[in-house]
Amino acid sequence: MTTVSAPVLVLCSVLSVQTGQAIGKYLFDTVSPATVVALRLGMAAGLLLLVHRPTIPRRWPELRTVLGFGTAIAGMNLIYPALGYLPLGMATTLQLLGPITLALVTSRRPLDLALAATAGVGVWLFHIPAGADYPVVGILFALASGVSMAAYLLLSKRAGTGTTNAAPLALALAWAALLTLPFGIVDSGTALLSPRVLLIGAVVAVLSAAVPYSLELAALRKLPPRTVGVLQTLEPASAGLAGMVVLNEHLHALQWLGISCVSAAAATTVVRTPKHPQDPPRHPLSASPTENWRLSNTRRCQ
Repeated sequence: MTTVSAPVLVLCSVLSVQTGQAIGKYLFDTVSPATVVALRLGMAAGLLLLVHRPTIPRRWPELRTVLGFGTAIAGMNLIYPALGYLPLGMATTLQLLGPITLALVTSRRPLDLALAATAGVGVWLFHIPAGADYPVVGILFALASGVSMAAYLLLSKRAGTGTTNAAPLALALAWAALLTLPFGIVDSGTALLSPRVLLIGAVVAVLSAAVPYSLELAALRKLPPRTVGVLQTLEPASAGLAGMVVLNEHLHALQWLGISCVSAAAATTVVRTPKHPQDPPRHPLSASPTENWRLSNTRRCQ
């Protein structure tokens, strides 16, 4: 993968995940959000396990990273319960406060702060015209998903650096599926096995889980988490388009202005990506426990 293609992978991931989420919300008339999450993660995990056939880590540092990575993925899926209370665009906007905050906290240069702030203004403008009160529980679900997204960016950087395949991702998705599957079964029972639900669930799994997670994991081998976080602020634009096409949700002028701010920040980030980055460091999962602690702490602010 070239340096130029790394941001493109993130942008393709953004388009894919929002289209999948819009299709997932379409299923809410038939099954619960928890069931959509169970289908999404379960099918995506099954696909990646079949393709990569990973072995379960025997060392605790490796297993701990996989479990943390999978738990963050499961937490990101709180966006689906949020969609039961909020429009797709608003839920996505609140979720993106996580990576935007990560970009601000980990920034080392004034321009990085300006880019993150521009993206933040765009996110804020995205829902000014709504003028409606939304349930607090939906807002909390979306914010919790955003916190999990920030953790996902940091943990996927550790899981992906130095690897040649998506084996850690496959194991992490399997763990996330195990965490969420019981809730889907309890909520929907036999409706989970409906051919229509399974078919649409498979589409959601591919578009919003298997494809974007794989693309982001590849991109994070070349890009720092803060850069990916700013690029992911294009998700309001992607969510707006997906909501308009799939869910018949339309945008106001100020919302498109917000999208323009976000797009400008993302485009500038892509242009500023170094042409010849340093070779990625050795995979922290292969280090000794002491070295692994040192590497994780030195990378914590990247």
